[in-house]
Amino acid sequence: MKKLTFSAMLLALWCGIISSAFSQPTQPPEITCFESRKGASEVVRRDLQPGWPNVKCSPKTGAVLWWGDPFDGTVPMGDMPTVENFPTGKAVVKPRSEKIALMPMCAVACHNGVGPKFNPPKLPTSKMPTPIPTMAAMVPDLQNLQHGGGRIWCLDCHHTNQRNKLVDNFGNPVSFDQPQLLCGKCHGDKMRDWRDGIHGKRIGEWASTGKKRWFTCTECHNPHNVQDGARNRGFPQIAPEVPPQLPWGMKDAKHELRHGVSH
Repeated sequence: MKKLTFSAMLLALWCGIISSAFSQPTQPPEITCFESRKGASEVVRRDLQPGWPNVKCSPKTGAVLWWGDPFDGTVPMGDMPTVENFPTGKAVVKPRSEKIALMPMCAVACHNGVGPKFNPPKLPTSKMPTPIPTMAAMVPDLQNLQHGGGRIWCLDCHHTNQRNKLVDNFGNPVSFDQPQLLCGKCHGDKMRDWRDGIHGKRIGEWASTGKKRWFTCTECHNPHNVQDGARNRGFPQIAPEVPPQLPWGMKDAKHELRHGVSH
């Protein structure tokens, strides 16, 4: 009986070894977090090299806490003719066009510059506002467009017959990856502050890396809901991270009340 039991245990152990040898390694779950605006600047965590991720994601808020390479996936910012001594190719942005879900359809499925020749009527080609139920269904924010206080509509920002492009004041197409060239049409003061580093976010500096990454307008602001709904503050509020751990032996942060100055 003992010999039979020992043989059964040996067989089970051998089967376990064989099973482990042929089993596939478990892949870690894919982690996606956002850089500036949830729903608009998502980035998938991956290893740039073993043990060195491209981003560190907050398990609390889902926001990016740290960049392993802040220039990963960036492209040159493009022409900025109002900036003197601007290091061409050293100022970079991260393209968003590949993340816009409707972009592949805009220029080929409905807006190829011709428009459908059936009823209901053709797509609008002038800048006069026209109800477009299909677009309102795909982009709910259009039903209550807050941008411009009712004085602008779709074709003030989107190119008339190249719908996968934005448009400047002269009617020239502008890439979705360079939204600052569009936003600066009306928001010149913010454009200047953004360019000079007073407004917005950037990473890097010229001295060590020779590069700077500018976060573009639409990475932080929703152009179809600039007032952020009822909040009316122009920027979606992000849940704060958990506070840092107190130094060893400190029970709470009330000691700062005695100093009068936080540290």
